[in-house]
Amino acid sequence: MRTRSSRSDKGPIIHRLGRAALLIALGLVIALGQAPWGAWFLAVPALAAVLVLIATAPSARAAFGRAWLAGAAQFGLALSWIIEPFLVDIAATGWMAPFALVGMAGGMALFWAVPAQLGFMALQGRVGRLWATAGAMLAFEALRGIVFTGFPWALLGHIWIGTPADQIAAYGGALALSSLTLGLAAALATGWARLRQQRLLRSAFAGLGAIAVLGGVWALGAARLNPPSPPEQPIMLRLVQGNVPQDQKWQPDLVRGFFERHLELSRRPSEEPLDLIVWPESAAPFLLENPGPGLEMIARSAGVPVVLGIDRSDRSPSGTRRFYNSLAYLDETGTPLEVYDKAHLVPFGEYIPLIGSLVEGWGGLASQALSGYTPGPGPVVMDLGDAGLALPLICYEAIFPRNLRTEQRPDYILQITNDAWFGTRTGPYQHLAQTRLRAIELGLPLVRAANTGVSAMIDARGRITGSLPLGQMGILDARVPGALAPTVYARTGDTPWYLLLSLGILALLWRAWRRRKAVDGARAAR
Repeated sequence: MRTRSSRSDKGPIIHRLGRAALLIALGLVIALGQAPWGAWFLAVPALAAVLVLIATAPSARAAFGRAWLAGAAQFGLALSWIIEPFLVDIAATGWMAPFALVGMAGGMALFWAVPAQLGFMALQGRVGRLWATAGAMLAFEALRGIVFTGFPWALLGHIWIGTPADQIAAYGGALALSSLTLGLAAALATGWARLRQQRLLRSAFAGLGAIAVLGGVWALGAARLNPPSPPEQPIMLRLVQGNVPQDQKWQPDLVRGFFERHLELSRRPSEEPLDLIVWPESAAPFLLENPGPGLEMIARSAGVPVVLGIDRSDRSPSGTRRFYNSLAYLDETGTPLEVYDKAHLVPFGEYIPLIGSLVEGWGGLASQALSGYTPGPGPVVMDLGDAGLALPLICYEAIFPRNLRTEQRPDYILQITNDAWFGTRTGPYQHLAQTRLRAIELGLPLVRAANTGVSAMIDARGRITGSLPLGQMGILDARVPGALAPTVYARTGDTPWYLLLSLGILALLWRAWRRRKAVDGARAAR
């Protein structure tokens, strides 16, 4: 009797542990769809399996837990770069790294768990719950780009970047790619559910439908990539990649040497006359309003106008000193002609909330930045003279499509960044992938100058036409690729998605309320 009782108790526990391990494994496989791996062909079936496990959960609470577990694993691997800023000074802040990763992965997993519970509650039947969950997850993908200033990193649609399928972003942005991912996964999951019900024809229809949709999207993307690229613009740029390690960047005995490295790279001869030299984010080791001889040294070395990342400060009306993460445009004499202040300050990237008291001793401008910058007024188009009209972006601003919407259409997008904060494994490559998506969405070329890489020229269809590898010092001289006509997405943005997904969520909430009311009524009748 005791043996049987013991086995019956252990059985469900072992079963639950096995299912938990499976969900974690599936979440990790889904993460492999993100850069630098790009294994979309593994991510989609793994997501389909997660949808099946959610739809077959015994309760809404169990559906929430299953989705959260898979989501935590997925975000834990995809966002593993989040620990890198804490390892810059590992003795002082290294202890915070695991808490940051666990907190971020767990928090992001709620954007899977809540829609899973809602989809389960709204509809009955496995197939209905599959599609309701997929639709709700798409809505929460959109929500994730908005709440708490937004964090649209590691979207399910990003697995298609670098394939012909990414071209549908020109019509519907990143959410169009996420809808493709979730739609294919739901179709595969539907095929499995129909197969379990021995409905072979419906199972085959679902599977073939998924293949047909993917094939159609792939063909559409290939057709969009096929026409010749527009002629290059008559703008010759030099991108400077200093490759300054973040843990050494602000050491007093090294700062001047790193600055002189940028000067030396700028003065190297070019095969064609340059119109502009671009330095990365935070390249100047001084404040714009107090440069000493720094701007004159830049002018002598470059001989042409320069755009560079530089901090500046001013005083608020109350007398408080405010710091800005800025991009300055200098003429041939080193005189600042235009300045852009970073407007979208994103937490847990180059800005970490509430950490000011913890970064004392990090030194230099990095400590000031992490303690808190003041946001600028918003996106603007800068007139860079012979270098044309550019839309400036600093670091994380490139992951938010809404930061690219301006009344005046620029000739190209200009991003400066310092991805040294995010290590050398996944973060820089994911950041680069998202900048490629911005080019596709707007039909504009994108120029990217990154401290440690990857610096790149990206054409208006998101293809890299020239680059400097990660972790390599050097220069890239290249003409700016040509621009395309404004895309559908450039005209509409995400507004149609927000309207459609809002209606969908309201419909699911109404269905969930009706089902709940019916259950409560049945219980009361007993």
